[in-house]
Amino acid sequence: MQRSGPLVGVRVLEFAGIGPGPYCAQLLSDAGASVLRIERPGSPANNASKVTQRGRRIVRLDLKSDVGREVALGLIEQADILIEGFRPGVMERLGLGPSQALARNERLVFGRMTGWGQAGPLAHAAGHDINYVALSGALHAIGKSDEPVIPLNIVGDFGGGALFLAFGVLAALVHARASGRGQVVDAAISDGAASLMSYIYGFMADGSWRNERAANRLDGGAHFYNVYKCADEKWISVAAYEPQFYQLLRDKLGLVEDAFDARLDRDAWPILKERLKTIFHERTSAEWRRLLEGTDVCFAPVLDLEEAPQHAHNVARETFIAFDGVVQPAPAPRFSETPGRIGGSCAENDVAAPTTLSEWGLDPQQIERWRKSGAF
Repeated sequence: MQRSGPLVGVRVLEFAGIGPGPYCAQLLSDAGASVLRIERPGSPANNASKVTQRGRRIVRLDLKSDVGREVALGLIEQADILIEGFRPGVMERLGLGPSQALARNERLVFGRMTGWGQAGPLAHAAGHDINYVALSGALHAIGKSDEPVIPLNIVGDFGGGALFLAFGVLAALVHARASGRGQVVDAAISDGAASLMSYIYGFMADGSWRNERAANRLDGGAHFYNVYKCADEKWISVAAYEPQFYQLLRDKLGLVEDAFDARLDRDAWPILKERLKTIFHERTSAEWRRLLEGTDVCFAPVLDLEEAPQHAHNVARETFIAFDGVVQPAPAPRFSETPGRIGGSCAENDVAAPTTLSEWGLDPQQIERWRKSGAF
């Protein structure tokens, strides 16, 4: 695989999981890291639609066997970063926990991705995205006044999980390269989701945020920061938060009524919201786009998953690309000197294990011995 990006030369060993672990590995791979994913024997064949598994090689190992563990430890010796997403204690029972791994590679960054973390009353309990987000306070804050709304698994798995794991292992890698000492990164989705709420907890502390849904400036309570249905049943978003943007919205829509002077009056918001609902429903989304898009009103159409890749801004920036026949988000963020790239689709991951291990610098004679023992 041809690599490109600021992480070229970094080796990441990923123990197969779902959700945040694979997405973290995708981010590292897109940025140039060489990622090797260990899967169980007999795991399903890969195809190009598995976007979060793009850009890395795969080796299938039985980690419960002696030879499987031996191969895994050999790879650990060559890795800069290890990522695993099992429940606490599983890697230790396999003989591949932090103590065993760091004994073989003292510079290793051992990244652990769980929902509840490695310690705490819930550490060993099962859970899913909405459970972790619920415990952080985020789920309570998102939704309609009468019920929370599930924010996909973006806030938990990917925002509070994968992004914090990626940040953590790269921060620890900087330390390892400076000190020669690796360490364990305990990334819990519940912790990360709570951290994402820092801004809102700050508002709570200064009294500018009510502890209820759809009652605040950023949660759908305000008329100037909301979504509205148009005449064609499509939706648009308006975020005229600051006074100058709000005034421009008034100018564009002809909102001359004195009632709209009460921009920050919570008691007036429901009435003003209903007024805007009526106004925006008088025209199609295309008509509103011609009037408002690209202005400082702070406006965007609410695009579906087929429309988003076709929008002129996304096309110009190549935010989405078609790779191996699958439309998918391009690597992000952008680097001026070392641009990232997709290192191959998931369908291209399956290469003969001896070739893959050789790419990682393992001894050819050892690889051949493992092959004959039936490790692969």
